[in-house]
Amino acid sequence: MAFALASRKAASSVVCAAAKKTKAAKPEKVASKGIEFYGPDRVKWLGPYSAGSTPEYLTGEFPGDYGWDTSGLSADPATFQRYRELELIHARWALLGALGIVTPELLAKNGVSFGEPVWFKAGAQIFQEGGLNYLGNPSLIHAQSIIATLAFQVIVMGLAEGYRVNGGPAGEGLDPLYPGEAFDPLGLADDPDSFAELKVKEIKNGRLAMFSCFGFFVQAIVTGKGPIENLTEHLADPASQNAFSFATKFTPQ
Repeated sequence: MAFALASRKAASSVVCAAAKKTKAAKPEKVASKGIEFYGPDRVKWLGPYSAGSTPEYLTGEFPGDYGWDTSGLSADPATFQRYRELELIHARWALLGALGIVTPELLAKNGVSFGEPVWFKAGAQIFQEGGLNYLGNPSLIHAQSIIATLAFQVIVMGLAEGYRVNGGPAGEGLDPLYPGEAFDPLGLADDPDSFAELKVKEIKNGRLAMFSCFGFFVQAIVTGKGPIENLTEHLADPASQNAFSFATKFTPQ
């Protein structure tokens, strides 16, 4: 009986010790996903060689700040705020524009019927008899008057910008760059860490999209073709279908 009591007491002490250890062992705090993109320890434009090359006013507070401002464009806080807004709005338009430029060509190459899939020629269809049909379907969006289309765009975009800056039916006192609430139906900004990381992804992809759109413009001027057609021709014959083959197009004869 004494042996049984001793065994029970020993077992109880082992269980208590295990419980104390479990209680004492707290889960490790997970670092923020966006910590590498913000603050003084963020990744900078020259990587490990960035010491002394980052201006003091670029503190890593905002998304997409890699410490590069050789022209001093962001030295004035008010100017910096304005440039941030301009960059982000242009980046979002470029993301939509790049998608709109390549999608019709991709769809046309895969059997979808278009009047004109090349982006810089598509708008001219509004001047043809019968007007312009979005995605080649008159029941979706049909545009026949350039004046009516322009007026509609000015009104709708003006209202959208007015609501973004001053508030409106979708909410008052919202952040003009990241309004959230009704503008975030999927709740992507609910988690602060994920939101901080998404801001960086947005501006990085937006900057790439702006360069892409500029490249599409130059391609259209030089080759007179859409980007997908240029890419298809290059992949079929890389040796002759490349930038060097068009290098002499604008040189004096």
